[in-house]
Amino acid sequence: MNRSKLLSSFIILMSVLMVTTNGFAKKTNWMKKAVETSAAQLKLAAEKNTPGLNPRSINPDGSMRYAKPRDWTCGFFPGNLWYMYELTGDKAFKKEAARYTEALDSVQYFTHTHDLGFMLYCSYGNGLRLSGKKAYAKVMQRGAKSLSTRFNKNVGCIRSWDFGHWQYPVIVDNMMNLEFMFWASKSTGKDKYRNIAISHANTTLENHFREDYSSYHVVSYDTITGKALEHQTHQGYNDASAWARGQGWGLYGYTLMYRETKDQKYLDQAKHIAAFIMNHPRLPEDKVPYWDFDDPKIPDAPRDASAGALIASALFELSTYVPDGEDYFKFAKTIIKNLSTPKYLAEVGTNKNFILKHSTGNLPNNSEIDTPINYGDYYYLEALKRYKDLRGEGKKGKGKQDR
Repeated sequence: MNRSKLLSSFIILMSVLMVTTNGFAKKTNWMKKAVETSAAQLKLAAEKNTPGLNPRSINPDGSMRYAKPRDWTCGFFPGNLWYMYELTGDKAFKKEAARYTEALDSVQYFTHTHDLGFMLYCSYGNGLRLSGKKAYAKVMQRGAKSLSTRFNKNVGCIRSWDFGHWQYPVIVDNMMNLEFMFWASKSTGKDKYRNIAISHANTTLENHFREDYSSYHVVSYDTITGKALEHQTHQGYNDASAWARGQGWGLYGYTLMYRETKDQKYLDQAKHIAAFIMNHPRLPEDKVPYWDFDDPKIPDAPRDASAGALIASALFELSTYVPDGEDYFKFAKTIIKNLSTPKYLAEVGTNKNFILKHSTGNLPNNSEIDTPINYGDYYYLEALKRYKDLRGEGKKGKGKQDR
């Protein structure tokens, strides 16, 4: 080969390499930016806020809404710091995470709330996993004991609220406590916590879901007969609607139930819920749902980034349990890539140092509408972590996935 032909071949080869490299960079830069932006926001938030008075969301007047230890969202901000430590390896986040976590010590004794899974497992649970502090396990064990006092054998569920007209209300959100119960059973060696989780999941499976596998928000039970008396909503558009985050709670809950038990009925339920969400005709193109799938104002209804992040995180895990997991993986990746665009991902130093914009907490009660919310950030970071882990493994389910 003469020098001219050799030079031409070299130029062609370099061009191919540049195109390939640039394509890889475009595929990975969104993740890098997402982690760097999140880290910068959380660093500022940890510096500006005080343990025990954790950032929850932004009030309509632009001021911070805080979460004290009795607030159901108090555990998410420490959890965000733990996830950030895991994503970056920066020990400064580990130090801050411990500081904010340990300010929630009193939560272990609460028996007035069903939200101890959110409050303790997201904070102390991640802390135990990432730091190994034995004292954290003691706090969670005591917390699980407190939560178990809310279980009624006649109903077969953990009671959700102590307010309202309902005799014994159970909300679909309560499925998120069950991971905490399984941990408690393994940690203490006591089967009662596992049995509570299974009973709660089975009762919810029987009474909370419609024929299309959408979920009611609230089901109230008779405490004597255990019969379901009312099927209503508290945060959705109406009693018959599909409140977006509620669908996410159910998807996540039954996915973790399959993880812990390997019972096929839980996997089937998770797949059915996933199909309802993924194939819904009113799911927007970017896959970040409106706050309720049945709001007649769609497409002018508020979005719920927290529901999108929650659904993505659940789908990443679900993708590991089925042969066709690639579909779930790709769908979840689409959500978090879109949440990582400027439409949803805040610029550093803005958004009161929350990570995501455009979540909706409780629209019917005019609370936290189109605002950042700490649990939106939590499930976004969890989804990023799961994506990173699965991408690193090189496979999902029984086959390689498109990264």
